Amino acid sequence: MSYLFTSESITPGHPDKLCDQIADTILDEALRQDKYSKVAIECSIKDELIMIFGEITSEATIDYAAIAKDVVKSVGYTEEYEVITKISAQSSEINTAVVKSNEIAAGDQGLMFGYAVNETENYMPLSIELAHNLSRQLTKVFQEQSENILKPDGKTQVTVEYKDNEIHRIDTIVLSTQHYAEITQEFLRDYILEHVILPIVDSSLIDDQTKIIINPSGSFIVGGSFGDSGTTGRKIVVDTYGGHGRIGGGALSTKDPSKVDRSAAYYARYVAKNIVANKLADRCEIQVAYAIGLVDPVSVYIETYGTHKIPVHEILEIVNNNFDFSVNNIITELDLLRPIYADTANFGHFGRADIKFPWENVKDLK
Repeated sequence: MSYLFTSESITPGHPDKLCDQIADTILDEALRQDKYSKVAIECSIKDELIMIFGEITSEATIDYAAIAKDVVKSVGYTEEYEVITKISAQSSEINTAVVKSNEIAAGDQGLMFGYAVNETENYMPLSIELAHNLSRQLTKVFQEQSENILKPDGKTQVTVEYKDNEIHRIDTIVLSTQHYAEITQEFLRDYILEHVILPIVDSSLIDDQTKIIINPSGSFIVGGSFGDSGTTGRKIVVDTYGGHGRIGGGALSTKDPSKVDRSAAYYARYVAKNIVANKLADRCEIQVAYAIGLVDPVSVYIETYGTHKIPVHEILEIVNNNFDFSVNNIITELDLLRPIYADTANFGHFGRADIKFPWENVKDLK
């Protein structure tokens, strides 16, 4: 059986990613000053206007406008931005439900998924790994260019063809990049092919039938918040597994680790990766669900898509013997009360080769 599967990624200059970066940089600053900060910040951007809103309970003193402007400038935009904030303390009812006498309970109800597959060294699906690698390379070329060719905004997309559930070839690569007005599409195609695509994609996966599509809309001069609006949490498929497996109901960025949308999604990835890395299955998805105010999950489910090497009930026993899904343990085991979150905002939260996040660790299972 042959089929195609596609995943996309975006660069830090995309307006949605600008918002994720601003929110997670604010979170990092709160945790840097007060590791017990409770943060749920949202951000939206359009043209030169940035809006920051949400709830924070913290001892930290935060200059929201300065952080937002610094993030936008660091990405490569030079326009002057106005920042509007509307921030209050976390609801006392939620705080009472979450903060127990000696441990932390779930900050909301919800379901989260973790996923891993053995088709890449990082146990990520090839389509999303390549899409992220292309976005990272596109960003690097933009940052290091010695002349005005590229601008910060961009998107990548990779379609992989599978035969009998094995990677066969790359069917399509789509790359859109913002650029200066004087750059022609003919020049841009050759430039992107040479400097972005060929250094990243394994040539053995490309054949004479592979479609490489660069800037299919034509010119892409106006970008970022001036070409589109942006909001936190709108790229959760990009942030997770590129459409492989399922996703939960909440975004990852903007939230402190008491919010299980984030911390339990990290732990579910940790468990799924360890199941595959320890050769208990070739492919694994973990679902975990919580209720606000409860310490332990209400359910844990394992899906191996028929690739398990031992019975699934035995895998579940191994998971129960080696992992603890209580919120307090997740935060402690993964050491999540640290300012590590701005680095997650670009190029995915999982399978990162450039940054060793604790949920990517592999351990021997008892």
